[in-house]
Amino acid sequence: MKQNATPDGLKAGPSYEEEHFTEATRIPMWDPEVDDVLVCRQVRQETHDVKTFLFSAREPRVFRFYPGQHMTFELPVEGMITRSYTISSSAARPYRIEITVKRVPGGPGSNWMLDNMMPGKEVSVSGPTGEYTTDATQDEKLLFISAGSGITPMMSMVRTACDLAGPTDLHFIHAARTPADIIFRNELELLAAQNPALKLAFTCSTTSAHNSWMGYEGRLTLQMLSLMSPDFKQRKILCCGPARFMEGVRTMLQGVGFPMEMYHEESFDFGAETAGSFEDTIAAPEISNQTYRISFTKTGHVVECGPGMTILSAAREAGILPLASCQRGICGTCKSQLVSGVTDMQHGGGIRKREIDQGKILICCTTPMSDIEVEL
Repeated sequence: MKQNATPDGLKAGPSYEEEHFTEATRIPMWDPEVDDVLVCRQVRQETHDVKTFLFSAREPRVFRFYPGQHMTFELPVEGMITRSYTISSSAARPYRIEITVKRVPGGPGSNWMLDNMMPGKEVSVSGPTGEYTTDATQDEKLLFISAGSGITPMMSMVRTACDLAGPTDLHFIHAARTPADIIFRNELELLAAQNPALKLAFTCSTTSAHNSWMGYEGRLTLQMLSLMSPDFKQRKILCCGPARFMEGVRTMLQGVGFPMEMYHEESFDFGAETAGSFEDTIAAPEISNQTYRISFTKTGHVVECGPGMTILSAAREAGILPLASCQRGICGTCKSQLVSGVTDMQHGGGIRKREIDQGKILICCTTPMSDIEVEL
């Protein structure tokens, strides 16, 4: 280490900057296979029904994640449930994790988070994981389209881009119910003022006579899109929001001949309050040509599982509805214990190696290779 010279020629200790920089580099990385507890450090009210929760590890850890990825939380509701929430914070600020949660009427996970999570509380997590991401600092033209709490992955991408170098050429369109429901509105407007390459546009379904709203009104239409982003056909588009909203965006783009290989969306199951990722991230499972029997030990149900079917598909075909969300082995919601039998699991990161060693499986991406028993 470089030493500082003193007037009499003696060597002084390291400078303040050298000492603290060296100390910072000694902070261990967050290891998803080992680390599994986050501590809530701060809660921020974003809108009347949305809060942001800031977490860090018990001991200092450096988080490595890509903007757009998510983490899966184990929440003490009805015994224990798992919910996946997209990271909304900047990947360029690696010492903390933020998630932003909207209250879902009747949703056990979101309601527990908004009513009970507070500074000092600990929660078990897994991740980060997910493939829905892009590098907004690259020299390419991007268009983000989001609605409601689908703004969270986009916010992580925008924050990261602005922290690192500023977006090169980014248009960001967000749809909300009312002006008061626009999550991160003030911060986004500040980022746009500081980064000329970031162009914002908001549209609201309804507005109040008491609100001096000067933006777009109504559902997103092709005419509106053309005004918000005149060259949208030349942009890579990332979309996130409720299923009906994304379906509308897809239909609109297909109708004008948009090259759909340039369109990507994150599949959210808002009813289950979980977030998934890209749809083509899971390898095709090994397919057997036999039919096997699946016994669910808790409910006593026994179902037949045809060739190539996952445990989840077989259960649903028989009228059983286990808790599941992404259906691609990413979120971890359907994690279950395999009691006996042989299976083939092709997951996308929603389960740890040590959990696999303990006999746990994700039923959404697991096919039986023999008669099996599952703790469900």
